[in-house]
Amino acid sequence: MINVTFPDGTRREYPDGSTPLTIAESISRSLAKRSIVAKVNGELRDMKRPLEGDAALELLSASDPEGLELIRHDAAHILAQAVQELFPDAQVTIGPVIEDGFFYDFARKTPFSTEDFEAIEARMREIVDKDYPIEREVWTRQAAIDHFRSIGEAYKAEIISDLPESETITVYRQGPWADLCRGPHLPSTGRLPKAFKLMKLAGAYWRGDHRNEMLQRMYGTAWAAEADLAAHLKRIEEAEKRDHRKLGRELELFHLQEEGRGMVFWHPRGWTVYRTLETYMRRRLEGADYVEVKTPQVLDKALWEASGHWEKFGKNMFTCETEEGEILAVKPMNCPCHVQIFNMGQKSYRDLPLRMAEFGSCHRYEPSGGLHGILRVRNFTQDDAHIFCREDQIEEETLAFCRLLRSIYEDLGVELHSVKLALRPDVRAGTDDTWDRAEGMLRRAAEAAGEVLEFLPGEGAFYGPKLEFHLKDAIGRTWQCGTLQLDFVLPERLGAEYVGEDGVKHRPVMLHRAVLGTFERFLGILIENFAGAFPMWLAPVQVVVATITEDASGYAREAAAALKAAGLRVELDLRNEKINYKIREHSLQKVPVIAVVGRAEAADRRLALRRFGSQAQSVVSLDEAAADLAREALAPDLRRI
Repeated sequence: MINVTFPDGTRREYPDGSTPLTIAESISRSLAKRSIVAKVNGELRDMKRPLEGDAALELLSASDPEGLELIRHDAAHILAQAVQELFPDAQVTIGPVIEDGFFYDFARKTPFSTEDFEAIEARMREIVDKDYPIEREVWTRQAAIDHFRSIGEAYKAEIISDLPESETITVYRQGPWADLCRGPHLPSTGRLPKAFKLMKLAGAYWRGDHRNEMLQRMYGTAWAAEADLAAHLKRIEEAEKRDHRKLGRELELFHLQEEGRGMVFWHPRGWTVYRTLETYMRRRLEGADYVEVKTPQVLDKALWEASGHWEKFGKNMFTCETEEGEILAVKPMNCPCHVQIFNMGQKSYRDLPLRMAEFGSCHRYEPSGGLHGILRVRNFTQDDAHIFCREDQIEEETLAFCRLLRSIYEDLGVELHSVKLALRPDVRAGTDDTWDRAEGMLRRAAEAAGEVLEFLPGEGAFYGPKLEFHLKDAIGRTWQCGTLQLDFVLPERLGAEYVGEDGVKHRPVMLHRAVLGTFERFLGILIENFAGAFPMWLAPVQVVVATITEDASGYAREAAAALKAAGLRVELDLRNEKINYKIREHSLQKVPVIAVVGRAEAADRRLALRRFGSQAQSVVSLDEAAADLAREALAPDLRRI
């Protein structure tokens, strides 16, 4: 007999050789029907795999995160079976789970087409309906290699050959088809919900190496229920409407081109939004007692070697060599530069905390395949700052930063979703003792600030642990933007010191922090969050004054001048076009307010105001419109004054 302990602490005896499935059936038929995978001593296992001794057992359903991941894993296998049944010349390679779905890479001389998806999905549903039992088999290494070579699966044979000698070789069989896999899997193909859909095709090099063969990658999504799939497809549809690249073109905000990969060409309207956000951030930083600095774009290799960035980031830095033999690098970050400013002149404990900010333009090499609109670029501007402080000030500074970040996110119309503490990575600077100290101090400071933390082992920065602030947009997507990193290492490397109250020199602590992260990425997020319809204060054009008739042009010019004098960003539309055409055109540009003027408005010195997204209009005097719209167009921090 074996002892099985359940999550609630109860313990029961079962016969040797019992499986999670037989145990679930002994408890209730509904539990067995609901359970799709087991967690045995913390490890996911097949429901039909016998327990090997006393164990802690948790039975998971499709509603559990691990259950949903298993569904996507099995969907990938069923996709591969369906493809090989329909296209016998296709070789299978790998098919992992990814966010919201899965993919499978196939080797085939003839290209697949998205027109093949309907037939493949139909065959996948047939495989589900046949309810093949999914059986785990342990093979010897050589037997597995020989088998896959014999059926023309050279990629699978190569994978097995490269596995460590200690690796157990397992093959999962579903009906007439089998695949190399560690598992676990569903008990049968019939347990896979039919809430799946193939999404797109892409190319992918075997094992990610451009020197290898190009494979065909087929992406799919899979969910626990049809309603979940429908909601996901609706989110994708909405996301496509909001795509910042599409809106950037349509709203004439920016463009990107091959001659400047990863570099943004800001157009007048987009640059207006950028400068408005920058001006807002500058006011918020000044209000929080930051001092702003400006540091060089290009610095000698020696500084980056001293800071440790050359070793860690050298391959991602843009460099050049002068005729004098200097090796210079365009800065990928601002941190070492700020230490240089701190080091000029003697600092006292009375000077701390010193909050040093810079809207620093940085450059990092990103592979072309990793670039994505303005969300992932090679040239970006950080809303960067470094706080030099004493250890006893860490908690107070963390609290102040968290409050500032929350206030800014609220002003910008985004919701703080979660705060995560990223812990020491494998490649890092500093000793384990230093990391123990830094992680403990940052955790205590964040918790003192009232933050509920999630933990990310191995995701810390090179110099220290960091808090990651994840926001949520209008359609429920999350983005990591803000960060606060606690660093004992860089001040040591670059010789930063201050004179303490005891008259002795000490190392300051360095807090690396950003609220937006980068202007480019954050603006891309805002464009998608607002679907291009910026709030009044951020809108590149806040009011368009449009004429109904030509004889209202003189008054329209006067009205536009009055609105501009009130501080509004105004455009004038005097074209000889019908007013409905003008309204439609400016509505497509998502202008917040269209002020319509005709003979009647000119005679009474009034404006007919029409709001974006509304068919209604209100008629008000020019003076009233200028005053009200100017108040409405104030940035959130200025409205609080």
